[in-house]
Amino acid sequence: MTVQAQKAIRDDLIQKEKREINAIAMEVFSNRMLSITESMAIQMMRSSFSTQIKERRDFSVGIFDMRGNLIAQGTHIPLHLGSLLGATEALLERYGVADMVEGDAFICNDPYLAGGTHLPDIAVITPVFIDGRIIAFAANIGHHSDIGGSVPGSISAKSRSVFEEGLRIPIIRIVRAGVLDEDLLNLISNNSRLSQERRLDIQVQIAVNNRGGDETRALFERMGVDEAQAAIDDVLYYTCERLKRRIGTLPAGSFSFTTWLDDDGSGSGPLPLVATVSPRGNTLHIDFEGTGPQAQGALNVPRNALRATVYYCIKALLDPELMANSGMFEPLIISAPKGSIANPRFPAACGARSITCQKLAGAVFGAFREILPVERLIASSNDLLPTISFSAAKSNGGLYHYGETIGGGSGARHDSDGMDAIHVHVTNSLNLPVEALENEFPFLCDEYSLVVDSGGAGRQRGGLGIARQIRAIHDGTIVSVRSDSYIHGAEGIDGGGTGGLSSLTRNFGGDGQESLPLKVSYLVIGAGETIRIHTPGGGGFGAPRERSPDDIARDLRDELITKEAASRDYGEELVKAALNSA
Repeated sequence: MTVQAQKAIRDDLIQKEKREINAIAMEVFSNRMLSITESMAIQMMRSSFSTQIKERRDFSVGIFDMRGNLIAQGTHIPLHLGSLLGATEALLERYGVADMVEGDAFICNDPYLAGGTHLPDIAVITPVFIDGRIIAFAANIGHHSDIGGSVPGSISAKSRSVFEEGLRIPIIRIVRAGVLDEDLLNLISNNSRLSQERRLDIQVQIAVNNRGGDETRALFERMGVDEAQAAIDDVLYYTCERLKRRIGTLPAGSFSFTTWLDDDGSGSGPLPLVATVSPRGNTLHIDFEGTGPQAQGALNVPRNALRATVYYCIKALLDPELMANSGMFEPLIISAPKGSIANPRFPAACGARSITCQKLAGAVFGAFREILPVERLIASSNDLLPTISFSAAKSNGGLYHYGETIGGGSGARHDSDGMDAIHVHVTNSLNLPVEALENEFPFLCDEYSLVVDSGGAGRQRGGLGIARQIRAIHDGTIVSVRSDSYIHGAEGIDGGGTGGLSSLTRNFGGDGQESLPLKVSYLVIGAGETIRIHTPGGGGFGAPRERSPDDIARDLRDELITKEAASRDYGEELVKAALNSA
């Protein structure tokens, strides 16, 4: 957030203390803004051309006020909050409000020049006018399948600098007074291996903001601009005060937790990821001192990705119903050592930052284990975003590109098993259905299943990871994969077991079976060859010997665990009791 925006919020909060909030108007306004973002999201999903957006929904939308404060974010990808914030801040820092006219739209993606989090996430921001005055900004971000760089898909965990990762777009005007800059669109789209798809999806992003802007303008005109601004101020103040009160109930002190990144993409590791949470009255300091050094590979976390990760954690842990807007930023202090993987120096590569963000979220969740009551705790989840990418040449000289992020097991809670096969923390994209995969790309999905025995044992079992096996149909198919957690699994709570580990295998179960490292860039395979990935499971909660025989029997019946693993983890007597009760 810009210094000016932060000062504006503080000034507003001071003024709010001098008058009452219109709670009904605030609630109606807030929900209306959320409905506008959902309308934008539906249009983006239905109108986009790439499977990343239309099928997997790897995008987000938001509305900001005229000062750059977030009013509402669509309920999609928490990590995208960082890019939306950064893009809006970059716009207000680069261009004066007086330089913008109705019909303008701006585009950017760069982590260092424009507040982005990695290059494939392209943001479009559109000012919204009433009577020649900016009253809001409509914004959206979409993950684009390819934006150039050293590998198809633009993300290699082994990239050494941001210059290897694709086209860097500073904040720049792409539509001027309603006229699209075709030269700029050509420049961006032709730096992608999938140029037509880039062109079409960017045009959809521009149209989505126009729709959101029209609906926002209509709401402000109906309410009156002054009344709408008052409702915004009320929402921001209420959110800030509500979070301060939640923080005020926490015990004083400093509470730390360490997770591990098994390698940084260049072979160095393991690297510690340390989060220390320190409640101080009604403010909360989240510090990442002790976290490992800047990665030589592409797993570095830019500033706005770290912010988005922390905001998600605090909302999820302290107040899941809290509105996601700029009001929640004021009580939080975030710090990380410069030159660490959580605060890298330019030009560090950031393409695979989501893996590290997931691990950092797990560290923050872990730090709260000493703060929150047991009924609100959760064992460590898979805390990853494993990604597979397959590219093959078309007969006409073009390129197919299939990329997918894959879920895993979530951690167990004190009264329930972890969920199987889901995304956790700051990612929330859908899987690509097998039917869509095989219809649109020259690849086959041989298997899509749960990884048996991958959930950490415990009174409550951790969730299971995913097995996904893809078969190439064409020779010369290019494969890239990025994952982690092949050394350190998801940690349990109160004696709960550790979740299963990741693995990557070429030609699983066939001739030439080969175990691969978890970070692969530009591996070329032939027709008929397969790549199989196993994602990690979640940690268990409570001592395994306390697990109910009925629960063990159900897991055995559903083939979620094998008898051998059950005997090892739960003991022969419990397994016998489970089999007798089945």
